[in-house]
Amino acid sequence: MKVLAVDDSPTMLDILAGTLDDAGHAVTKACNGVEALDMLQSLDVDLIISDLNMPAMNGFELLQEVRQSPSHMGTPFVFLTTETGEDLRSAARESGATAWFQKPFDPATLLSFVERFRPA
Repeated sequence: MKVLAVDDSPTMLDILAGTLDDAGHAVTKACNGVEALDMLQSLDVDLIISDLNMPAMNGFELLQEVRQSPSHMGTPFVFLTTETGEDLRSAARESGATAWFQKPFDPATLLSFVERFRPA
């Protein structure tokens, strides 16, 4: 499966990408929403996993842009963040996020969730 992983922490991005790579997924990494959006101009992905708090363009802004893009509006979008507020979770759902995972994440739980979006 093709996954776009977006996080401004190089360490977290490497951990996430390594977890997904080890499970056989093809991962493209972006360090913020602007870079991710640029990549999505020419990249076909099955899933986007994004941090919420990032410089240049945060996760909510990225989600908004993705949901307005005809080629990616239906792409599953998962937030992976340290944020715990129910108000943020609600805003994410209302904005079209598919799911919300907390950092640090349990690899088995995340991979089990990701498998649900594997193309047939």
